[in-house]
Amino acid sequence: MKISIERAALLRAVARAQSVVERRNTIPILANVLIEAEDDEVRFRATDLDIEVLDRAPAKVERAGATTVNAVTFHEIVRKLPDGALVNLTDDAASGRLTVEAGRSTFALATLPRQDFPVMASSEYASTFEAPAAMLRRLFDKSKFAISTEETRYYLNGVYMHVAEGEEGRVLRCVATDGHRLARIDAGLPEGAAEMPGVIVPRKAVNELRKLLENDEAAIEVSVSDTKIRFATPEITLTSKVIDGTFPDYTRVIPTGNTRRLEVDAADFAKAVDRVATVSSERSRAVKMQLDEDRLILSVNAPDAGNAEEELVVAYSDEKLEIGFNAKYLLEIASQVDRENAVFLFNSSGDPTLMREGSDTSAVYVVMPMRV
Repeated sequence: MKISIERAALLRAVARAQSVVERRNTIPILANVLIEAEDDEVRFRATDLDIEVLDRAPAKVERAGATTVNAVTFHEIVRKLPDGALVNLTDDAASGRLTVEAGRSTFALATLPRQDFPVMASSEYASTFEAPAAMLRRLFDKSKFAISTEETRYYLNGVYMHVAEGEEGRVLRCVATDGHRLARIDAGLPEGAAEMPGVIVPRKAVNELRKLLENDEAAIEVSVSDTKIRFATPEITLTSKVIDGTFPDYTRVIPTGNTRRLEVDAADFAKAVDRVATVSSERSRAVKMQLDEDRLILSVNAPDAGNAEEELVVAYSDEKLEIGFNAKYLLEIASQVDRENAVFLFNSSGDPTLMREGSDTSAVYVVMPMRV
């Protein structure tokens, strides 16, 4: 294999591919990126056996071929090459080395045979549809904060993506929960997605997917089967196994009878919570909300550190209420609000609280209270 490629294109492709490689693994080939060159493009493929990223970049291919090289080392070398450099890659199978040349720099990296590299088996996808990058980014960005990190409840370690009945017909919905808070985000159902099976997209795949969704103009081809999900643009393909488990019936925990309504400026609320939480102990981080006529008092009482209190002018006209929440959960939910106002719907101090973004019902959040 012998190719010439611009440093910027090479860096972009290798950076995306190497990010899925596990730093610690017992199978040496999994630390490598597979480089395949033919026609006028070069493909970079990396996997951890659960996720596979395939990235394509234009290149001048003098001699087609393929090899594998340590992904992290290769990425570090390319990153440190000067801007605008033309990079020449030459693979010598006999010596088991890949030569990287740019300007006056030359590196010879150890390679492993491409035959050893595990390529994720292609799947028969039950459903394939196209969705705008901006729509998918909103669905996953607004729900991923609620993904559980508890390994024993593995079926909560991802975002449940499925077709559901919304208020105005069928929607594409993403739900995540860890038992303490829940996020449910809806978007219009893309054409061709109606028959899609519901799948739980793992946390790592959700984080890697973010890199595909930077360009608002891009259309993402989404293919779904019972065991895999694939997101593809002309340059990148991300394939991931889905979590083999049943997501719980989340509709049971979304309260419907909460009538006490608080409307507050989302940015002011988040900043106030952050300020008062400064004195609380890291372990509990409980913030008390005292609600009265058009007035909200946020307070924290940490006997070992001190206490704090802040008052906000809000829209609230129901009976008095005192309720406590984990400060971290409140901050994470408040930071999801794109609109100016956040609307909280309470029932009592012991019941789950519902939060929406103004009058928009396509994003709904639930948070469990704490004793304070």
